[in-house]
Amino acid sequence: MTELHISSPAFEHNGKIPVAYTCDGQDRNPPLIIKNIPRETKSLVLIVDDPDAPMGTWVHWVLWNIAPQTQEIKENSVPAGAVQGMNDFRKHDYGGPCPPSGTHRYFFKLYALNSSLDLSQGSKKTDVEKAMKGHVIAESHIIGLYKRQ
Repeated sequence: MTELHISSPAFEHNGKIPVAYTCDGQDRNPPLIIKNIPRETKSLVLIVDDPDAPMGTWVHWVLWNIAPQTQEIKENSVPAGAVQGMNDFRKHDYGGPCPPSGTHRYFFKLYALNSSLDLSQGSKKTDVEKAMKGHVIAESHIIGLYKRQ
């Protein structure tokens, strides 16, 4: 069986995230490609975070109830029906890389679930992770790097 896979045409795994997708550019989400979604998937979850932030892991984007037939998240868009949670910028949308110093790693983590999540839009990453416990049937990630000039 082939495994769930997430990638981006904008950057390679462990490659540099283009400026357009950061606070130094247009601060819009990069395009993402999703492949090999398990047949029994009822919804997808995407969490983007930075474990290298000085105050601990910084959450950039939380997105859940993504339709299981979604094969692409287009640049600067949210799939129809998906819900955006609260990120650490205190916004309900994508917040691009904006490291205070050095090169940081940005994890784009994709989860296939055997259920949908019944959460309010104000929910945070911790709420989503708690709600999806026991429902993850597959996961994948891609890491992008960014250092401010």
